[in-house]
Amino acid sequence: MENRPGKLSQDEIQSALKGLTGWSLAEGKLHREYKFANFIDAFGFMTSAALIAESMNHHPEWFNVYQTVKIDLTTHDAGGISRNDVELAKRLGKLAGARGSREGR
Repeated sequence: MENRPGKLSQDEIQSALKGLTGWSLAEGKLHREYKFANFIDAFGFMTSAALIAESMNHHPEWFNVYQTVKIDLTTHDAGGISRNDVELAKRLGKLAGARGSREGR
């Protein structure tokens, strides 16, 4: 039997958000926008993020236009936000910082 992550409670989500710079709760998902200097930097971030997501077998919902990358995280199997979403958000935050993200909001 596959080990599936459980859905976090609203209190657990609010607590996790305190440690996730720039992330918010939007439509029941963790949400974040990153802005980069240009399309190449944004796409480079997405390429590296894809490798992280694949290694976790946990894939984001995302949207890219030019220098902006919008990300939503939820665990469909859990029916909401899980610890995997929080962990992926942390890893993406570190990656974005290393890739030169500007605060995007």
